[in-house]
Amino acid sequence: MASVRIREAKEGDCGDILRLIRELAEFEKLSHQVKISEEGPCVVGYGIYCFIYSTWKGRTIYLEDIYVMPEYRGQGIGSKIIKKVAEVALDKGCSQFRLAVLDWNQRAMDLYKALGAQDLTEAEGWHFFCFEGEATRKLAGK
Repeated sequence: MASVRIREAKEGDCGDILRLIRELAEFEKLSHQVKISEEGPCVVGYGIYCFIYSTWKGRTIYLEDIYVMPEYRGQGIGSKIIKKVAEVALDKGCSQFRLAVLDWNQRAMDLYKALGAQDLTEAEGWHFFCFEGEATRKLAGK
């Protein structure tokens, strides 16, 4: 395996990250949902996270996306990205690290479980929901 460095993104990485976002959307069969733009080349994977708050657990880190280009999969890069996000979670005082995965992506689910994640859909019956676009405007009365 070639030398891999996991680091926080920089402004100059935007083109590479967008390219990977488009690849992820294609992989997830959701290309039509990508509305952002910017160009550029040579990052091979990424993880996008944000901080949320759990009523019972407190500050939480949420990994919105993780993606590694197909030709670089199976080399431990995804695991390294997840471990880096875990480091950020601990450094920022988070009590938990959450993420979601599509139900058909068994390879990802197996990886997350192997790394110690608990499947909350199986364990607790939680389902994620989303209000978007017109549904959000309707709720807001706009």
